Amino acid sequence: MDHDALIASLQQTIPGVAFEPAPSVDPQATVYVPAANLHDTARTLRDHADLSFAFLAELTAVDFWPREPRFEVSYVLVSLVRPQRLRVKVRVEGPDAHLPTVTDLWPAANWLEREVWDMLGIAFDGHPDPRRLLMPEDWDGFPLRKDYPVQIRKGANYVEPLQVTEDEFRRSLEKDRLSRR
Repeated sequence: MDHDALIASLQQTIPGVAFEPAPSVDPQATVYVPAANLHDTARTLRDHADLSFAFLAELTAVDFWPREPRFEVSYVLVSLVRPQRLRVKVRVEGPDAHLPTVTDLWPAANWLEREVWDMLGIAFDGHPDPRRLLMPEDWDGFPLRKDYPVQIRKGANYVEPLQVTEDEFRRSLEKDRLSRR
């Protein structure tokens, strides 16, 4: 099913939603879905007999700052009925970005949504476990945002004395080498 046939099928199944084809460099069909209609569209893609995209393969996001809408969240779905993949993209605006969770449809989205939230700050409303995944709980900010401050200036600390003697260091290396045999 190509872009046009897929969009026609989606518009028949979910009337009133403005789907648009997205340009793609690969043969994988790609479609933009409005953020407000993401959950209904995802349910239809999973449950409709003609579509049956039962497997969520990937979920990631990109920051296009300073452009608005700032973020694009990309879902890669796989049909287990016929060999077909579909990339669903959702544009999300602003620094306080929110999308509905799809963990109730595809449980595999749980950790993927947590990773997107942890790195980019896109919150997934209704997520069952919205804790940080990769960064410490007390971390400020979202490291994959393009406006994240990465120029941290800290001088190198090169005057600290070695905490062990040379003999202790050699014995430790030899002990480690022998234990790996």
